[in-house]
Amino acid sequence: MIHKNWHEKETVKKVKCVHTNAAKYIVNRALTEGKVYEVKNETEEFYFIIDNTGKVGGFYKDYFQQA
Repeated sequence: MIHKNWHEKETVKKVKCVHTNAAKYIVNRALTEGKVYEVKNETEEFYFIIDNTGKVGGFYKDYFQQA
């Protein structure tokens, strides 16, 4: 249950959102283009960050670049 303490977990790295043009999902409500986010966990295709809603969300890596 690693997701229970992601808010307190140390930041793995920081990434910058480069776009919110999603093909399937609406991400512009949770991400802001140009904003830097702290990565709390990472998988092969997702970053888990604390988004604009204040919750941890998983987003495809193609929305971000290294900050």
